[in-house]
Amino acid sequence: MIQLASPKTSLETVTITMEDHLKSHVSPWLAPLLYMLGHRLVFPCYFGRLEISGQENIPVTGPVILAPTHRSRWDALLVPYATGRLVTGRDPRFMVSANETTGIQGWFVRNMGGFPINPARPTVGSLRHGVELLQQGEMLVIFPEGDIYRDGSLHQLKPGLARLALGAESSQPGLGVKVVPISIQYSQPFPQWGCDVNIRIGAPLGVADCHTGSVKEKAQQLTSNLEVALKQLSGQSITIKCHSALKMPF
Repeated sequence: MIQLASPKTSLETVTITMEDHLKSHVSPWLAPLLYMLGHRLVFPCYFGRLEISGQENIPVTGPVILAPTHRSRWDALLVPYATGRLVTGRDPRFMVSANETTGIQGWFVRNMGGFPINPARPTVGSLRHGVELLQQGEMLVIFPEGDIYRDGSLHQLKPGLARLALGAESSQPGLGVKVVPISIQYSQPFPQWGCDVNIRIGAPLGVADCHTGSVKEKAQQLTSNLEVALKQLSGQSITIKCHSALKMPF
C-alpha cells in the first residue's frame, strides 16, 4: 500500500488499496491524429504568434509532473503541443475536473490520457492512479492553481500536487520525481482568433530535494519552490498583442 497525505489535512493519511481504482490510456490512433492536426492546422490558424521557450528543461525519461499556470481551456491542448510526443516522444497524462470527462469532450479527454478528479474532494482512486503513473515513469499534468484565472496573476497553489509528488517519491525511494513549472500567457483574458501565446518552461524541481522536516513541511517547501519558479517565469516582461479577432472565447 501507499500512504498519501490527505487533501484536507497533512496530519491525516489516506490508505490506498486496490479498491476505487482508476485507469487512463492514450489512444494509439487518436493521439497521433490530434497532434498532427494541432501542429499543422489548429494552432497555426487560430493563434497569431505562438512562442515556446525552455523545452530543453523537460526530462525525456523518468517520472515528471508538469505544473502549468491555468489561464484558459486552451491550456490543456497547448501543454501537450509544447511538451508532448513531438517534443519529448512522451504522451502526458492529465488530472482533470470530473465535469470535463463527460460527453463528447470527455471522450476526447479520456482517450488522450485524461482521468477525472474532484478538486474539492479527491477520491482515493484518482490519487492512487496519479502515484501509479509516476511510479511507471510517466509524465503527469496537474494545474497547481486548480481553477482557471484570467487576471494574469499567479494565484495560491493547491497543496495536492506537492503531496502527490512526495507520496510517489516516498513509495519508491530514489524514484526521482521532477516537477516542471510552466507559465502560459495569452494576450487576451479570453483567447480569441489571432491572439498571441507565450509558453515558458522552467528548470525541473527535484522532489527528493525536499528531504527535511515533516510531510507537511516538505509539501510546503515544494509548493513554495514551485510558486517562486512560476512567478519568475510569469513575471518576465513580454510583448504580445492580439490581431483582429472574432469573439470566440474558449
